[in-house]
Amino acid sequence: MAEKATILLVDDTRTNIQLLVGCLKHQYRLKIAMNGQRCLELAQNPPFPDLILLDVIMPEMDGYEVCRQLKDNPNTKNIPIIFVTGRNSDEDEEFGLQLGAVDYIAKPIRPAIVTARVSTQIKLKYQSDALRNMAMHDQLTQLYNRHFLIESAANKLAHVDRHGNELSLLMIDIDFFKHINDQFGHHAGDQVLKAIAEILKEGNRREDVVARFGGEEFVVLLEHCSLNSAIEKAELLRAKIEALAPMGIEVTASFGVAELMKQEQTFVELLSRADAAVYQAKELGRNRVVAAENVYVEPHLDKKIV
Repeated sequence: MAEKATILLVDDTRTNIQLLVGCLKHQYRLKIAMNGQRCLELAQNPPFPDLILLDVIMPEMDGYEVCRQLKDNPNTKNIPIIFVTGRNSDEDEEFGLQLGAVDYIAKPIRPAIVTARVSTQIKLKYQSDALRNMAMHDQLTQLYNRHFLIESAANKLAHVDRHGNELSLLMIDIDFFKHINDQFGHHAGDQVLKAIAEILKEGNRREDVVARFGGEEFVVLLEHCSLNSAIEKAELLRAKIEALAPMGIEVTASFGVAELMKQEQTFVELLSRADAAVYQAKELGRNRVVAAENVYVEPHLDKKIV
């Protein structure tokens, strides 16, 4: 049975909250906030809302300002917002929609209208989430794809620049993968990729980004992680992959590890050093972890970083 969608109701008048609860409690999981600040907090805590019904006229922080802050926050910008308000002029509705709301319900609250509008927006939200998920993920392994990795890396580099956090990267290349495809077939190769993807996903923190970079290559981006910690993680993953034997096929991988240096300004610089370390691991016999030297490496990746 599908899990109920979560709706966050925001209104400073208890009677209005009770009316909305009465309309929606049987079909949805509800969260309630009586002011704007509480709305901002609940929107970022699980269960994350699939939709917010937001009053406009509230003390301290009105609904328009709450909407602005939700849309400015990367963690909440994709949550659809329906304004529920006594301000029902065309100008008010236009202003709310320009702020990013998806709909505008005028008070007094009419249960049939609320139920219908909410149902429509929940369906649209699920469709949007499905499309966004497809755009961000590699369809074979369900890891993040290269495009999402590069976008996330840019954000993480900006975060590191502001706060001085450590940022490390693992680059993983499956050893002799062409031989696996040639000997066992591409279906077996796909199963190997999926099995290794599961290993890479295990035990990662929420802020880590695990992506299939292309072909038999994977990247793990680790914020708040020093080079030594990244090396330890890489060695653990290397051992797990070596012990995996999916479909009875012996598999190993070579790892390159790099930590962002202060003088590095772009993701491609960090990635290039990790790639050079993978190349060294291959030269040294494969199935090993090599840490990149803390020296600048001229980017030489054949893969286009866009």
